[in-house]
Amino acid sequence: MEKHDGRDTGKVRFDDPWYDALASGWGELDGTGAPTPAVPPAHPEQERRTGGAADVYLEVQRSAAFQEVRSRYRRFVVPGFAVFFTWYVGYVVTATTAPGFMARPVAGAVNVAMVAGLGQFVTTFLFTWAYARHARLRRDRPALDLRWDTQELTRSVRGGER
Repeated sequence: MEKHDGRDTGKVRFDDPWYDALASGWGELDGTGAPTPAVPPAHPEQERRTGGAADVYLEVQRSAAFQEVRSRYRRFVVPGFAVFFTWYVGYVVTATTAPGFMARPVAGAVNVAMVAGLGQFVTTFLFTWAYARHARLRRDRPALDLRWDTQELTRSVRGGER
C-alpha cells in the first residue's frame, strides 16, 4: 500500500482500500455526466436572500437569555469538571506513587485502592445525577423557550414555510 502524504494529500484515490464510492456518495454522476455536489443546497432561493436564518441564530446567540443559559451551564460544568478531574488524577497518581498506601487494608481483603476505585464509580453516578438535575431545574426551560423563539423567528424569515 502506498503512503498518503506528499503532493497527493487531500485527493481521493480509488485504489485506496478504505474508499467506498457508493457509501460515501463520491464519484456518482448527475444527469449531465458531471459529479454530483456532496451536499446540494436545500433551498437555493434562500441562499440569495439577505438576513436569513443565520442572522436569526447570531441574534439569538447574542441575546441575554442565551448568555444566561450558557453561563448557568458553565457555572456548573467548569467547577464540576475541575473537582472530578482532580479526584480522578489524584487516584491515578496515588495508585502509581504510593502503592503501600493503596495496599493498606480497610476491612478484611478490602484495601484503600478498592474503596477509592469504587468511589470513582460512585462519584461518576453522583456527578451524572447532579448534572441532569441541574439541567432539568436551571437550564431546560429557558433553553426550550429559546428554541421555540428561534424556530418562530426562522419561520418568519422564511416566509412562513415549514
